[in-house]
Amino acid sequence: MTDYNQPAPPPPYGGVPVAGPIGQVRSTGTCILLFIVTLGIYGWIYYYKTHEEMKQHSGQGIGGAIALILAIFISIVNPYLLSAEVGNLRKLRGQEPKVSGTTGLWYFPGMLILVGPIVWFVKTNGALNEYWVSQGATA
Repeated sequence: MTDYNQPAPPPPYGGVPVAGPIGQVRSTGTCILLFIVTLGIYGWIYYYKTHEEMKQHSGQGIGGAIALILAIFISIVNPYLLSAEVGNLRKLRGQEPKVSGTTGLWYFPGMLILVGPIVWFVKTNGALNEYWVSQGATA
């Protein structure tokens, strides 16, 4: 006999179902090397792909095309946006955000201490990679 007065078990990932495909885990070291070797052009690819993957996965965020346009014309906003979207994606699934829009401060004005952008990238890419692995991606 079924007891209909029992509450249903909570859905996984903080109550928000996965809407789309899981993104790609990107090696932080390899990405930094590609940023350097391509004189920053890989950054445009990185912003496009990560924002597009998050948009397809969760149905939220600015998506790859807008991220690319911003990267080309107003590049200073992308570190703040990417960190904010990664933090929001993690929160949607009931995980600790680990990064937020304020993490972008490591990029600017953090670039004045030279290592700031590296700290920003390691934190943000690490949080995103950790999220993708938690969703089933392989490293």
